[in-house]
Amino acid sequence: MPLTNQVTDATFQAEVLQSDTPVLVDFWADWCMPCKKVTPVLEEIATEMAGKVKIVGLDIDVNPNVVRQYGVLSAPTLTVFVNGEPVQSVVGAHPKRTLVKLIESAL
Repeated sequence: MPLTNQVTDATFQAEVLQSDTPVLVDFWADWCMPCKKVTPVLEEIATEMAGKVKIVGLDIDVNPNVVRQYGVLSAPTLTVFVNGEPVQSVVGAHPKRTLVKLIESAL
């Protein structure tokens, strides 16, 4: 199940690159089991850190332009964007505390 907030090739610039707040992008795929494990954790973090960071998902199978632009090779890839630039990234499912630290280090 994907994150509640989804972006696409068409909305990525407005939702992520032009965002006033940092954005964590979850590059996911429907066939990816680790993606399914990390989604509830990201939803929890999105609620807890509302106003500090925006968390969105991007389906790598239907949005090839952004995937190619940022060289995403694996799912899940979690990348934090600040002022339109990728500043932190991890690949794979990680525990909540690791993901919170990833976000906080970019704030």
